[in-house]
Amino acid sequence: MCGIAGELRFDHQPADLAALERITHHMAPRGPDAWGFHSQGPIGLGHRRLKIMELSDASAQPMIDSDHGLALAFNGAIYNYPELRSELQALGYRFHSDGDTEVLLKGYHAWGTELLPKLNGMFAFAIWERDTQQLFLARDRLGVKPLYLTQTAERLRFASSLPALLQGGGVDTCLDPVALNHYLNFHAVVPAPRTLLAGVEKLPPASWLRIDAQGRREQQTWWQLDYGPRADEHGFGLDDWRDLTLDALRQAVAIRQRAAVDVGVLLSGGVDSSLLVGLLREVGVQGLSTFSIGFEDAGGERGDEFHYSDLIAEHYATRHHQLRIAESEILTQLPAAFRAMSEPMVSHDCIAFYLLSREVAKHCKVVQSGQGADELFAGYHWYPLVDGADDAFSAYRSAFFDREHTDYAACVQQAWLTDDHAGAFVREHFARPGASAAVDKALRLDSTVMLVDDPVKRVDNMTMAWGLEARTPFLDYQLVELSARIPARFKLPDGGKQVLKAAARQVIPHAVIDRPKGYFPVPGLKHLEGATLDWVRELLLDPSQDRGLFNPSMLDRLLSDPHGQLTPLRGSKLWQLAALNLWLSEQGIS
Repeated sequence: MCGIAGELRFDHQPADLAALERITHHMAPRGPDAWGFHSQGPIGLGHRRLKIMELSDASAQPMIDSDHGLALAFNGAIYNYPELRSELQALGYRFHSDGDTEVLLKGYHAWGTELLPKLNGMFAFAIWERDTQQLFLARDRLGVKPLYLTQTAERLRFASSLPALLQGGGVDTCLDPVALNHYLNFHAVVPAPRTLLAGVEKLPPASWLRIDAQGRREQQTWWQLDYGPRADEHGFGLDDWRDLTLDALRQAVAIRQRAAVDVGVLLSGGVDSSLLVGLLREVGVQGLSTFSIGFEDAGGERGDEFHYSDLIAEHYATRHHQLRIAESEILTQLPAAFRAMSEPMVSHDCIAFYLLSREVAKHCKVVQSGQGADELFAGYHWYPLVDGADDAFSAYRSAFFDREHTDYAACVQQAWLTDDHAGAFVREHFARPGASAAVDKALRLDSTVMLVDDPVKRVDNMTMAWGLEARTPFLDYQLVELSARIPARFKLPDGGKQVLKAAARQVIPHAVIDRPKGYFPVPGLKHLEGATLDWVRELLLDPSQDRGLFNPSMLDRLLSDPHGQLTPLRGSKLWQLAALNLWLSEQGIS
């Protein structure tokens, strides 16, 4: 797990190493253990290293293979690297290190783009081909590892974070009106390749990009998620799918224990994270470290779920750590959390993950986390609504979108008013082949778009801000593909996630399965009041923060009734506007 960066010139000039150095070292929190650079004519590569798979310098990066004319900068973890290493050794390749980096480099030489489907892991990497003068960039199936790009006529730059790219200079930081439409409507999700900044794009998940020293580009999607059972699975019942799910999850959890350091678990006390703890205990992990976070109550809403996390910690005798956060610390740490965001995110979980990661990093360098289960196994409340609707798109929009288009039009000033791009994107996604049932269309959208640019990005940004690697077993591609084959009638009952809950009953105490659905609650950011509301008001009304984005009348309306202006997902519309202003300010964007 690391931070990568690079520059490829198209103008016959050498790579700008000063800019590359600024970009790379801005990502020092992602890779606090070591750093390195490589330059050769038009290409420059930078790397910040977090030592996880191998602790020796033999896996230092950028990694150069002079015999094969390749140079690699890699961020992520390839969990099945021992098996791939054996395959490559049988083909005659010799290795000088024990980690996954060299396996990736030699695997690309052996198989080219056919390496990608062989990889089980999370990754974003760049490989420079010396002899063809081509740069190859790739990203994992579910976009767990980020990769941001900025291109001009003279050069392409890339990095693991958007704020790092800004350090290189020469980036168009004007806001993209289409992306702003997505942000304000689609729960702050801006689908790839767009970002909020006109001059920065992100490589979509499950995509690769090849670009040469003349700037010629070729890009392909190398994996997609199709829904529906295989021919031999049509007669399967709940017990069959339960057993397959449990087997796949056992393998996903076990393979993510491969590391040269201890691995802990972020334990919310819900089904998903509790199941991870139970399965780790099954494979013999003793003295497992678990971590939970709680906040002050607000608006009559409890700010912690320690009752359930304590139950699991006591049941499995984990080394459990509770972190309690006061409202004053939330306000103190929010600017730092927003500086760590590659894109603005409105979920209250962000500050929870940021502060939890700060604590966890004091005890271990790797944690497993339960993100993805709700999107894969239909754990959210809108899936039954979509399943029974005559118009699946309208049902999804009503449940998930933060605003109707008329509300959006009233929110932004005339210069930023656009068509309903977010609605058009979702409608087009629902119409794509590969998912015929209405609920499967919603699950596919959430699993391949919303999940990538909300929960997954949140976990990556907030954990890597403290040099902590988060591993997400529910996003193991084999489990993801299995979940897509399971018919919705085995997911929707039992309050959602029926098949996963059935699997969990084989492993963990039923009390955490039958509880009401929870999350990382941060009531102080949902029910804006007191010092937090004062801070938000100042953030939105300070003349130095006025970028001409929002209608003053809408700001007055939201500030006059902060408790009554919630989105269908029960988020604060006021906080969404303040979060955008805060992110822009912390990134130095006027």
